[in-house]
Order: sequence, then C-alpha cells, then structure tokens
Amino acid sequence: MEQLLLLIFLPLVGAIITALAGKSAKIVSTFFSVVSLALALVIAFNFIPDASTQFEVNLPWIADLGINFHAGIDGISLLVVLLTNLLVPVIILSSYNHEYKNPAAFYALILFMQTGLLLVFTALDAFLFYIGWEAALIPIYFICAIWGGKDRIRINMKFFVYTIAGSLFMLMGIIYLYLQNPAHNFNIQAFYALNLDSTQQGWIFWAFFIAFAIKMPIFPFHTWQPDTYTAAPTQGTMLLSGIMLKMGIYGVIRWLLPIVPAGVHDWGQVAIILSIIGIVYASLIAFTQKDAKRLVAYSSIAHVGLISAGIFAFNQQGMQGAMVQMLSHGINVVGLFFVLDIIFSRVRTNKIEELGGIAKVAPQLALTFLIIVLGTVALPGTNGFIGEFLLLMGVYNYGIWAAAIAGLTIIFGAVYMLRMYQQVMLGQTNSLTITFTDIKGTEKLVLYTICALIIVLGVYPKPVLHLTEASVQHLLEQVNQKLNTVN
Repeated sequence: MEQLLLLIFLPLVGAIITALAGKSAKIVSTFFSVVSLALALVIAFNFIPDASTQFEVNLPWIADLGINFHAGIDGISLLVVLLTNLLVPVIILSSYNHEYKNPAAFYALILFMQTGLLLVFTALDAFLFYIGWEAALIPIYFICAIWGGKDRIRINMKFFVYTIAGSLFMLMGIIYLYLQNPAHNFNIQAFYALNLDSTQQGWIFWAFFIAFAIKMPIFPFHTWQPDTYTAAPTQGTMLLSGIMLKMGIYGVIRWLLPIVPAGVHDWGQVAIILSIIGIVYASLIAFTQKDAKRLVAYSSIAHVGLISAGIFAFNQQGMQGAMVQMLSHGINVVGLFFVLDIIFSRVRTNKIEELGGIAKVAPQLALTFLIIVLGTVALPGTNGFIGEFLLLMGVYNYGIWAAAIAGLTIIFGAVYMLRMYQQVMLGQTNSLTITFTDIKGTEKLVLYTICALIIVLGVYPKPVLHLTEASVQHLLEQVNQKLNTVN
C-alpha cells in the first residue's frame, strides 16, 4: 500500500520541488524521475505474476458519493507503469541539450503529468480514473501551448477540444454506470458485476470507445494527432506518443471490455474495421510525407491501429500482442522522435529532401537510428517483432482477410521507414549536413539505452509475456463468462 502511494505521488512532490528549483530544475526533475523508476523496479521485482491485484490501496475519499482512493497493480497495469517510469527519465535526459524558457515550469509539468498517468494506470475506482485522465491532459496542454512551434495555439486548441469532448462522453458513461450500481460507488469490480442489457451496453460502449479512440488515436478520430505531434516540443511529442496514447489502449483493456462485453460483441467488428482502415490510410499518407516528424506521426497511427485490431479480435494472442507492443511502441517511437530532434538541433530542418549523407559524418547516430528503425518495422530479433507477430496471429484467428489487410502495416512500414532512413542517412552530404556532428553525452546515453532495450526485449521477450499472461487470461475468462450470462 505504502509503495503504491509513494509511486503515484512521488512525481507530484517532485513537480512541486522542481517548480521551485529555478535553474536547477533539470537536475531535480532527473533525480525524481530516476527515483520513481527505481521504485517501479522494486515493485516489479516484488510482484507475483499471477492474476491478482497487488499493492492495493483503498482509502475513503468522498464517502457520501461512494468515491474511494482505490488503486492497485496487476500484470496489465504493471507493464504500463514500468513503461511510464522508464520513459519519463529518458524524455527528461533527451532535453539536456535544449535551453527552454522557464525550465522549472517545463520540467515540473512533465512530472505532474507522470502522476496523472500513474493514476490512470493504477485506478480501481472510476472517479479516480477520470481524475487521472484529466490530470494528465492539463500539463501536456501547457507544454505544447507554451513551448510548441509555429501555429501551436490553433493546433493545440484542436487537440484540447478533441480530448475534452471524448472525456465528456466517458464521464457520461461513468455517471450512468454509477446510477445503475445498487451500491452507488465507482468501484471497478462493481461496474464489472453490473447486469446491463445489450442496448445499454451498446451506448456505454460508444461513450467509452470514443474517448479511448481519440486518445490512441484511431481513424477517424486521429486528425488532431499529426499536427500536434509536429508542433509540440520534442519532449511533448515523446510524452504524447510514448505514454499518453497508451491511456486509450489501456482504457479499452481495463474498462471497456470487462464492463460491456455484449457491446464489444455487437460493435467490436466496427472497431476492427476502423482500426484496419486507419492502418492502411495512415501508411499511405506516410508515403507522401516530406517532413520526417510527420512521417513518424502517421507511422504511429498505423501501429496503434494494429494494436487496436488485436485487442478487439478478443483472443489470447491478440491481447498479449497488444501488451507487448504497447511497451515496444513506446520505446521505439521515443527513440525515433529523439533522433529527429537531434537532427533538427544540428541543421534546423526535418525536411527529408534537404538531408542526406549524415551516416558519413555521424556513424554512431546512423547506427542507433538504424536499430530503432529496424525495431519499428518489426525485424525478427528486435522488440517490435514479437508484438506484431502475436497481434497478426490474433487478428488472423479473428478473420483471415482482416489479418491480410492489417499485415500491410508491416510491409508499408518497412518501405516508408527504410526509404526515409536511406534519404536522411545515406548518400552524399550536402551544405547542411557536411558539418553535422555525431552524438555525445546524454544523447549517447539515451540512444544506447533505447537500442539496448530494443535488442534485449527482441531476443528475450519472455519476462514481459510472463508478466502479463495470467492477468490477460483472467480478463478474457471474466469477460467471456459475463458475455455468456448476458446471452
């Protein structure tokens, strides 16, 4: 109990201290992020990989409304807790060569967002989940609005309107479930136990699905994403792509499937179709991109579409693949955006046609970039392979044609990512890239760490699969049992 409370609120304490730290904010935020990672690893080492909820805390909060501070960790939530606490220090370290205006506020907002994310990933009370959901939005809005690029206000407003609209749909769904609950509380198990008919579940499905689909994002709720990823400061883009979109994926797994299995049964095919359309659409758009950052943004939509399809295929392989790929995607996409940030910091452009020959003058950057690209395109032996393999197997078990079309994400991804790598890194240097300098200091630390994770998780994914297997199996059994009861 004490460990989980410390895990959730340590970043918040760090955010307050960082906000007061002035010029030392960068170091202070690094310290708190590393301590949070160490605490998450302690919890992971003491976690028993079964289907139970561990490190549970359940304290009265607003008793008159049946609201408790109820949180806990199982194999599913532990994976995204580890991802969050791993990526935050990496993201902070990636900023060391930047001088942001008002750094104390910038780094404090990152740590504040970390607390919101951890609330989402550990909440066992729907009200607490919603508080974390909104709390994570506030800091990323200000990060993008204050430190973003050209036209950031208009772009950020679109992002804010999209996410707030989705959140309101989810809030209506939560309130409806609360009113249907005889115990009049927001406990997740009480919501799981509700006997809603198919019509009720259909409405709740869409209330939750829209909120989660916007956050992931899934076609056609994706239109905020490419502009926001491009206009946000790189560390903001990393937070959005590496961690925040996992809120939507996690929400589908933790809340949508177990609460409204009949709604998923009735409307899951629509979700799969939208996911597969998103894969093909985003991949085709990625082919046409002249800006490398926008290309990676569309690549992310395609990969998340495959994860979503695997979840709604609703079998062990698809769910396990989604869990592994959440971790892999977070690591890989942060690596991709960091490499592009390094390139931009040297030559002030991410236009693909203006680059070339960087491998000749920066061989270490070229090698690490290649490893990250290969992980992204799911080369066997990298972290992207096992997740995409399981996802495609799960979608194949759902339907062969769905798998055939969804598999295009691997083919298309390999083409546009490797072509981008070739144009940026290979060939002859030009007037911009001839003076390009290789990675150094914290750049090496961040990229070497990411590359090591890509290789280690690719060669030996068993610990991740073992961590989530029992929880995933229990969730599927729980949902199937409830679905049989409804039918």
